[in-house]
Amino acid sequence: MNEQQEKKKRRGVILWVLIALLVGTNGFTCWLLFKEKNKVIEQKIVTETIIVERDNVKSDLLALQKDFANLEASDALMQKDIDEKKARIEELIKQAEKHKGDAYIIAQLRKETETLREIMKHYVVTIDSLNTLNQNLIAEKKTVLKQLDQEKEKQDVLVKEKEELKTTIAKGSILTCFNVSAKAVFFKRGGKKVVETSKAKKMEKIKVTFSLGENKIAKPGEKTVFIRVMTPDGKEMAKSYDDSYKFTFNKSNGYYAGKETLNYANAEITGQTYCEGQGEYVPGNYQIEITCDGVVIGSSTLKLD
Repeated sequence: MNEQQEKKKRRGVILWVLIALLVGTNGFTCWLLFKEKNKVIEQKIVTETIIVERDNVKSDLLALQKDFANLEASDALMQKDIDEKKARIEELIKQAEKHKGDAYIIAQLRKETETLREIMKHYVVTIDSLNTLNQNLIAEKKTVLKQLDQEKEKQDVLVKEKEELKTTIAKGSILTCFNVSAKAVFFKRGGKKVVETSKAKKMEKIKVTFSLGENKIAKPGEKTVFIRVMTPDGKEMAKSYDDSYKFTFNKSNGYYAGKETLNYANAEITGQTYCEGQGEYVPGNYQIEITCDGVVIGSSTLKLD
């Protein structure tokens, strides 16, 4: 009887031990399952957090790409650097799409994105400063150009006034010529006696006398007076038609028939010269012009039978 009770008691103890083991095993299994479930949940949360961060980084990169697209620099080196940064942003966007679950790479992308944003801000400030400087320079340039135009206008006025004054002085310095007389002559007694004639066939030379008037603003000194004679047949009368008989008058060139050099002292002075040509003289009207300092200052006519 005691043995049976003892066996029964042992079986009860064993049963309770088995029950305890079973409960413990089930509890441990439940704990493992709960822990694994929490781990999965945590991993899911981490993954979702990384994806959200990736999306945020990608969104920031796209916004940064748009900001960089609006940057334009007049400086070639700065523009080259900006273009390089645009290319780098494009590469970072591709990396963000490719490594959407990699927390380390996403963190690196975030860091580089912030760096690029600071660089972009620096560019904006620099470009604004350069634009402001350029605007100031443009304004200063316009002011300087306006001042130069005003000075040029003043200079043009001064030059015009100077030219007008010069012209006035030049006109005022032109000598006056009066008492112009032209006579046909021939010579007797070996050239010692001068005889006037009205016959073309007897004429040997034309004697021209004239007076230069007083002029206080004319330049004093030697004045060469050229006598130009146009024959009745419309030719210039000259002893020779080479360069030694050429002269300039009224901005034209011609041949002179006679010339006289006078020492002009700004006072009235009288001159006389003999004009001659080639061959026989023809009857008709001879036009006489007195020229000094390149200007025709007097004239007369001589009619020969």
